[in-house]
Amino acid sequence: MLPPAASPEDLSERYFQEAMQKKNSSYVTMFTLSGLNESITNKYIYFSFTLLGYLFIMFVNLTLIIIIALEKTLHEPMYFFLCNLSANALYGTAGFYPKLLFDFLSDTHVISYSGCLLQIFVIYSFSTCELSNLTVMACDRYVAICRPLEYHTIMSPLTTSKLILFSWIFSFSCLCFAILLTISLPLCGSHIDKLYCDNWSIVKLSCVGTTVNNGYGYVIICIFFAHFLFILFSYMKILSVCRASSIAMSKCLQTCLPHLLMVINYFIAVFFDIMYSKYGSSDIPQVLHYLLSLEFLIVPPVFSPIIYGLNLKKIREKFTRICSRNKVIHA
Repeated sequence: MLPPAASPEDLSERYFQEAMQKKNSSYVTMFTLSGLNESITNKYIYFSFTLLGYLFIMFVNLTLIIIIALEKTLHEPMYFFLCNLSANALYGTAGFYPKLLFDFLSDTHVISYSGCLLQIFVIYSFSTCELSNLTVMACDRYVAICRPLEYHTIMSPLTTSKLILFSWIFSFSCLCFAILLTISLPLCGSHIDKLYCDNWSIVKLSCVGTTVNNGYGYVIICIFFAHFLFILFSYMKILSVCRASSIAMSKCLQTCLPHLLMVINYFIAVFFDIMYSKYGSSDIPQVLHYLLSLEFLIVPPVFSPIIYGLNLKKIREKFTRICSRNKVIHA
């Protein structure tokens, strides 16, 4: 037997309630971050280690930028891209560490609606810019090794500047559109189960359908994979050229292996964060989830300048000279 059809009065009442729910939901002004709410035994110890880590990130990245800026022999495309990588690391970590340090010393872990959107923009534009810069660096290595005679013609100062500018404009454009889609959503909740704001967590709080947001999310994932495939293709071509000579292979490994390791680490971290945010399972311990979701905010900003600085001879020699000069001055 079919259920009785809803009367026009019932339908009107239901539509009125839904409209009021959407109206009220648009007034969410604060979000609660639950990542630190699980019984921290000594928050001051965590605060101290986090502060030291953030200071170390600023030190190693600023050191690399200063060395490249002061040393004219390092004014080449590869080193400018490294400088851009460090500048992006400083930009991205500034959107995460200060808020985390404040939360360690606070009893309430909340963030305003506008602050949450700003944090999303900074963290994920940093992530996208990191991806673009790693792709540009792979392209630079391909031209340097596979087409060495044309390198300075292809990678001219103007081209280098355009590629660096592209890495920023591309990331900002992607995130601006994502933020605009998120702002248009009425929200029915204010709880984010993370240490920081992320776009998908807010989208899941929506009172209405999120088909457009989901579709755009898959477009971003496809863009990530397209970049990854381009990087792998570049290195396959590089290896095919270098394998004929042991000297060329040694040079290739010296300059390309650190970059390739950072690319693999970056993509594993970002892929896990995206997949867990969308299809997360309760079987994964929450602490492990928090640690892995922070990996792309901790490892690349720390290890990129260290790996490249220790591996690239010119940077290593310049850093050694600066340290030796300081010792002589203070002697």
